[in-house]
Amino acid sequence: MLSDLSPALDRRAFLTRIGAGVSAGIGTVAVAGCWRTPAAYATEDATTVPSHSVHPIGAELFTVRAAMQADVDRTLTRVAAIGYREVEMAGYFGRSARQIRDSLRSAGLVAPSALVSLGTTPDDWARVLEDAHTIGHRYVVIPTVPSALRQTLDGWRQVADRCNHAAEAAAKAGMQFAYHNHADEFIPIDGRVPYDLLVASTDPTLVALEIDLYWMTRAGQDPLTYFARWPGRIPLVHVKDSLGPPAHRMADVGAGTIDWRRLFAHRAEAGIRHFFVERDDAPDPFASLAASYAYLTRLDVPS
Repeated sequence: MLSDLSPALDRRAFLTRIGAGVSAGIGTVAVAGCWRTPAAYATEDATTVPSHSVHPIGAELFTVRAAMQADVDRTLTRVAAIGYREVEMAGYFGRSARQIRDSLRSAGLVAPSALVSLGTTPDDWARVLEDAHTIGHRYVVIPTVPSALRQTLDGWRQVADRCNHAAEAAAKAGMQFAYHNHADEFIPIDGRVPYDLLVASTDPTLVALEIDLYWMTRAGQDPLTYFARWPGRIPLVHVKDSLGPPAHRMADVGAGTIDWRRLFAHRAEAGIRHFFVERDDAPDPFASLAASYAYLTRLDVPS
């Protein structure tokens, strides 16, 4: 039941506020100087991934959202001090794209990806892509859609159509569009799984997947099923652990029940190029990021 997924609903409320979005009638957006195809980025990324390890390990900044709200520069410096060199943005916290770009550079970080919100006008999406180009994002990721569209299969078909339009504009601007799941996408509606409908209804050359491995596991799904079903379509994953049913309390990576070695042995099949550590409810977010980073740097997985 949706009531069992309240952490996702709280998260969605935050993510809905983090950026501008896209409408069903979005047009083409061209960003000067950014005419590199998503396929080119995929090739470039793939050459940097050692065959025996989980790399590169990034930090999803939703984990430290309160610290980012208080002091962006200090927060990024602390994340970099743990050892991270990549982050995924979850909003810009009142700063301009140029300010975020400069803060990342000062901290020695890059942000290949950002979570952005589904909005209402073509101008919104144009601004998202312009900001993404300025900061240097390669991926723009939709982590939530309006509640009204999540209630019916027709609503999910509308979401797929809007994703296709947004992804086309992103590709023309040299970026890859991706969709990020939670758990409620796996609750059947009229006998169909909305997530499956969404993925099947979007153009695989334009719409990539950022699989949140915790939320998919919490929903009772095996990520390896989706790795096999959609090979090469999953360049990004969110990495956070679960203490298991029935509550599925979140945990630092390696402190829960998810078999990371089993999952990441299939990373090449999935096409994973970026692993973003996250924990929504960490009592000490920086300690959580540090513990997860330490675990993943020690994790040796088969090629």
